Amino acid sequence: MKTDIILCGVGGQGILSIATIIGEAAMKENLYIKQAEVHGMSQRGGDVQSNLRISSNPIHSDLIAKGAADVIISMEPMEALRYLPFLSKDGWIITSATPFVNIPNYPDMDTILADLHKVGNVIVVDIEKMAKDNGVPRSANVILLGAAQKALGIDYDKLEAAIARVFQRKGEKIVEANIKALALGREMQK
Repeated sequence: MKTDIILCGVGGQGILSIATIIGEAAMKENLYIKQAEVHGMSQRGGDVQSNLRISSNPIHSDLIAKGAADVIISMEPMEALRYLPFLSKDGWIITSATPFVNIPNYPDMDTILADLHKVGNVIVVDIEKMAKDNGVPRSANVILLGAAQKALGIDYDKLEAAIARVFQRKGEKIVEANIKALALGREMQK
């Protein structure tokens, strides 16, 4: 088993929480894991990106080479395009449909979506609306994780258990909200 994942978005969107949940699930499966993070200017809407590598064999580098990522999980559609050169030919993009417009010349969303759909394996989810409509507004990132579950190759119940462990210290209501969000995302899988 080997899965190379690029997680990306804008600071404050919960990218590192997704990485923590995936990492927790992988470690409980006794898999090897390496992670490299790039924190942008999160308070100013800067790029945040994480390389997350999971394998049943030892991993020698924490960085993912161009053309080698199996999955790109993006909280922001334009950020998914930024990392497109890293996606393998059979890789998956799972992205939020909601742009975070933080630059004056932000591209047209129709153009972004058309470019993303050229890849073939793309899931675009309006996680912000789903989170709000389902009473879990602070768990949009976990909805995206649920939509990515099959592409990650990690059993759903392993991610659910990881959520319980990661959010345990924040209380049962937070755990329940995030498990609900994961289930909502799971419904979006192809």
